[in-house]
Amino acid sequence: MIRFGILGAAKIAPQAIIKPVQDNAQAEVHCIAARDVSRAKAFADAHDISTVHEHYGDVLADPAVTAVYIPLPISAHHEWTIKALEAGKHVLCEKSLALNAAEALEMQEVAARTGLVLMDAFHYRYHPLFSRAVEVVHSGVLGKLASIEADFHVKGPVPENDIRMMYATGGGVTMDIGCYPLSWVRHLLGAVPLEVTAAAVTGPEQVDLYLETNLIFPGGICARTSGDMRAGGQFKAELLVIGENGSMRVSNPLVPQFGHSLVLQLGGKKTSETFTRRGSYDYQLDAFTAAVISGEPVLTDGRDAVLQMTLIDQVYQAAGLSLRGVRD
Repeated sequence: MIRFGILGAAKIAPQAIIKPVQDNAQAEVHCIAARDVSRAKAFADAHDISTVHEHYGDVLADPAVTAVYIPLPISAHHEWTIKALEAGKHVLCEKSLALNAAEALEMQEVAARTGLVLMDAFHYRYHPLFSRAVEVVHSGVLGKLASIEADFHVKGPVPENDIRMMYATGGGVTMDIGCYPLSWVRHLLGAVPLEVTAAAVTGPEQVDLYLETNLIFPGGICARTSGDMRAGGQFKAELLVIGENGSMRVSNPLVPQFGHSLVLQLGGKKTSETFTRRGSYDYQLDAFTAAVISGEPVLTDGRDAVLQMTLIDQVYQAAGLSLRGVRD
């Protein structure tokens, strides 16, 4: 049995870990700690968590804890992931894994040295919808690939006091949601771009509210990605892959459990596929438990997180912005 300790009473935790463990016989949530003990107690009461600790360190010291789920602000991921790994705990850490690639590399190195699981919580990657999208791309049915468009937009505005609006906490649309299209494209192609250009619209200093990239991958494949959390925006999560033989459009690769489709347009014929409505977070937990219990490989491990953060660093530099955690 994998017993989780949660660091932080975050809004994402019920969807990302508390609900999935209810349907997983190999995992449970054992305890929680938050900066405010009263908030942690209220969270524990609301979600039937048996133990509340006063400090994050107490969670790591709890001998009953097998793994730690970290939904803290991104600026705290590096510190507490390393402390958890050093304490002998496996780690499921929310994305973006770190403030920058250098931090991610240190985290990955500690995971490798300790032999523990470190998973970057890109839950979409474990859902059958995205597995099918990868299969289509690599099957060659689309022919030589020409371009990919990948967008994730949310309805803004984001409140000024939100951590996503603060450079110091790892704020910015790319760190929060624009990281998904970048990850989608990398995982579809199984490659990293050879060239990166980007343009951003900022709100607070150095904090991107909208950021668009243009990426050139091996084989001359062009990918455009965007993340948007500006006022007036509308939800959009979509992938479009165009090849010489046709196209593939994936609607809502992010959280397919709330509705999705994969549409192929080939030779004048249009086909649409849908998959299970079982949650992407459930599949993510399955993969995490399999890694911990059986040593199964993780698709979004520390090594992949280093590639992801390296690309995010390149994107920020291309857009003329500072790396998170590194002021120019």
